[in-house]
Amino acid sequence: MKYSIILSISKTHLLSRKRQSIVAALGVTFGIGAYIILMSFMTGLNGLLDGLILNRTPHVHMFNEQAPSDIQPIDRVPDYKGAFRVVRSVKPKTEIPRIHNAIPLMELFEKDPRVKGVTRQVRAQGFYIAGSTQLTASLLGVDVLKEAKQYNLNDYLVNGKARELAENENGILLGKGAADKMAAKIGDIIQVGTVKGDIFHLKVVGYYQSGLADVDNVQSYVNLKTAQRIVGESHDYITDINLKLYNMEEAPAMSKEIQVHHDINATDIQTANAQFETGTSVRTMISYAVSITLLIVAGFGIYNILNMLIYEKMNDIAILKATGFSGKDVRNIFMSQALIIGFVGGVVGLLVGLGVSILISKTPFETQALPTIKTFPVNFNPAYYVIGIIFALISTFFAGYFPSRRAKNIDPVDIIRGQ
Repeated sequence: MKYSIILSISKTHLLSRKRQSIVAALGVTFGIGAYIILMSFMTGLNGLLDGLILNRTPHVHMFNEQAPSDIQPIDRVPDYKGAFRVVRSVKPKTEIPRIHNAIPLMELFEKDPRVKGVTRQVRAQGFYIAGSTQLTASLLGVDVLKEAKQYNLNDYLVNGKARELAENENGILLGKGAADKMAAKIGDIIQVGTVKGDIFHLKVVGYYQSGLADVDNVQSYVNLKTAQRIVGESHDYITDINLKLYNMEEAPAMSKEIQVHHDINATDIQTANAQFETGTSVRTMISYAVSITLLIVAGFGIYNILNMLIYEKMNDIAILKATGFSGKDVRNIFMSQALIIGFVGGVVGLLVGLGVSILISKTPFETQALPTIKTFPVNFNPAYYVIGIIFALISTFFAGYFPSRRAKNIDPVDIIRGQ
């Protein structure tokens, strides 16, 4: 039988029961719309939270940890080998927390095809001095332009730009919490004291706010040379080396490789943020579970409506079969009705989901913890829309398959005899 005739009959059946057809299509519409809205918003929120941590965290972080030696002098004496030894009150060696041969190491990793970018840091501890008030200060000396490129530093600046710090040797991007406590304004000169008693005068060129209050109260950014001058070391003094990889999944293996071959501490991003990644995975899994449940519920609605439609169309089915339509043709008629409902409902659901997602993305969202975020985060990933329409067609296909198979096996003689 020609498909044009089958589609014409399906259209007639659907239009003859407009209310039922609209209700079935709305079930798909709301299911798909809810799926699009939920996935767009939840993945957008996950992306925002990931950005707060992962975008600011290197894939591999190298440092020189100060810890007590595992091998004590008594362990090297042959006379005591195999004896029971007790060493009390073991202390780390007093040494500068620097990475030895940092410059050659950076040159080596810059040639590594797995590495996207290499940045270096110098950590300096001290105090912000404001009158009689002293606040704990953690100064991070960086190549600020590289830091902005690799770790989106400009996205966390409430006021000022990374370039302004690069152009001012004695500048500082002051943590917003510390700036508020000292009432420091852009252009003000603040004093930073060191544990050795030295005082340095730095000009505030911007405010930095990560969204983590404990960090913003103490951490600030200065130029690499400024940090080296504050700690009283030369230009090759480096405390941390950070690597950004093309493939983040290679970070655990690479960190182990670095520790073995270069005798230096290395931490990968997965280890440093294991709990955070677990939370992201759980939120995404819940979003998918709720969305799929909504679509399955919509499918059951279509199944019930088509079942009722078959009962109401018994006489029509008998007439169709009596006039030469095969059981396969009857099945295709009801299958096409289900797919039409799924397609129309799915397309309208995509439009509803897109419209509501756009509305959410325009809704103001302001918080002191995230000053650079002005609206709710929404992820307009086309994959969600493709998945939505495919799932709408699949769910309606199965919702129409079982009732249509029943219609296929109906004997027109039994129906006519019963009349």
